[in-house]
Amino acid sequence: MDIRPLTPDYAVSPQIGLEDLAAIRAAGFAMVIDNRPDAEIPAELHTDGMRRAALAAGLEFVANPVIGGALTMQNVAAQAEAMAQAGGPVFAYCASGNRCSIVWALTQAGRRPVDQLIATAARHGYNLEHLRPQIEMLAARKD
Repeated sequence: MDIRPLTPDYAVSPQIGLEDLAAIRAAGFAMVIDNRPDAEIPAELHTDGMRRAALAAGLEFVANPVIGGALTMQNVAAQAEAMAQAGGPVFAYCASGNRCSIVWALTQAGRRPVDQLIATAARHGYNLEHLRPQIEMLAARKD
C-alpha cells in the first residue's frame, strides 16, 4: 500500500486490497473513498466487497467512481460531500491515485491557491498542470 498524504486530512493511493483496510484504519483514517469503477478491476475488488470489508474494519465507505477521461462535476460534488461528512481523515484510491488527486484539487478550487493545489499533487507524482484553467474557473465561481 502506498499512502500519499495530500493534506493531513486527505490521502490518495493506487488500488488497495481487502487486506489493506485494517491498516488504513490503524493509520488513523475514518473514511475510504473508492474512485474506481468496477468495470476496471477484478471482481474481488468490486465496490460491494470493499464496502463490506471497510465497514467491518470500522471505516466509513463511499463509492464515487470516476471514469478516466470522463470526470463529471457530479463526481466533484460527491467527493466534496463525502469529505465534508467524514468523521476524520479520508483515504481515497483509484488505479494510481491520479483521479483521486484530480477530484480533490477540483473540490479545493477557491479554497486553496491553484499553485498550491498543483504543487501538492506534483510532490506525490501527479501532474495536474493541464487542469489549471478548470481549477481557476471553479475558483472564480466561488468568489
